[in-house]
Amino acid sequence: MSDVDRLKALRVRIDSLDEKILELISERARCAQDVARVKTASLADGEEAVFYRPEREAWVLKHIMELNKGPLDNEEMARLFREIMSSCLALEQPLRVAYLGPEGTFSQAAALKHFGQAVISKPMAAIDEVFREVVAGAVNFGVVPVENSTEGAVNHTLDSFLEHDIVICGEVELRIHHHLLVGETTKTDRITRIYSHAQSLAQCRKWLDAHYPNVERVAVSSNADAAKRVKSEWNSAAIAGDMAAQLYGLSKIAEKIEDRPDNSTRFLIIGSQEVPPTGDDKTSIIVSMRNKPGALHELLMPFHSNGIDLTRIETRPSRSGKWTYVFFIDCIGHHQDPLIKDVLEKIGREAVALKVLGSYPKAVL
Repeated sequence: MSDVDRLKALRVRIDSLDEKILELISERARCAQDVARVKTASLADGEEAVFYRPEREAWVLKHIMELNKGPLDNEEMARLFREIMSSCLALEQPLRVAYLGPEGTFSQAAALKHFGQAVISKPMAAIDEVFREVVAGAVNFGVVPVENSTEGAVNHTLDSFLEHDIVICGEVELRIHHHLLVGETTKTDRITRIYSHAQSLAQCRKWLDAHYPNVERVAVSSNADAAKRVKSEWNSAAIAGDMAAQLYGLSKIAEKIEDRPDNSTRFLIIGSQEVPPTGDDKTSIIVSMRNKPGALHELLMPFHSNGIDLTRIETRPSRSGKWTYVFFIDCIGHHQDPLIKDVLEKIGREAVALKVLGSYPKAVL
């Protein structure tokens, strides 16, 4: 058989496989519609159905990755299934998700990575507004940045947890690649101002010092806002990501300018529903301790005694007189696990206040 004939036979096989894939995706979508009907039929008057289950979504994606035998890698296969699941869920009930806007931010990219393209995403002007939208029930979930591998904690998010009663339902990690962007009218040899979010400017500090040491660095509310400003200015550039570049029609004059190649940001999914254990979970808590010698030791000892892995601990200034020390702690495990329950009981006896922000599946993608 000639190469032409072999190629023709392979294309015929691919066409046949595409038809089967289409049939199976359609069958899955019909099953999703049946799930919606079953859930809706069993509701009491005034009760709302819960269509999105974080623990179920996490299990499905992990299961797919376990079954995958290549040649596509696990993460790529999981992303494909994420989009199928997102579209099928939209047939049951489209999710409304708030994120730190405007359009084109890394927060929006994180929201789409976690929930898929079929969600209704709503940009908000500030992190606190994302929290308020979730608390008010205007959206199903919110996506907020909580820490960056280079610059550390996002304090606005931590402070918002002190002010609002909300549940952490999940997390998503996003590799952050920054590019230097310009518009069609930008004179690249006469740039006098570079816009970006303060965190992004900090993450590219060494690169800027080396390449644009005398250019003014202007911190703005978001990278997308920076990209938007550049479109109308001939002497400025912006530091932002791929989504902002595409959305605002900007060109890259330098790619991946972040100082650390492993630069990543962790985002939290906030909502109102408790998430059952999956066997691979994290728990986040807020604790305030009395101002006395050994307070931090008393706080950490129960974790050590029970062999619980701490993944993060942050301290924030108090918001009232009694909250002298406020600790944000992430640990491995679910608050329903016996060892975690024991830790929380021991801490509760010594703490001024203890609040479980939520237990949720560890990031899959």
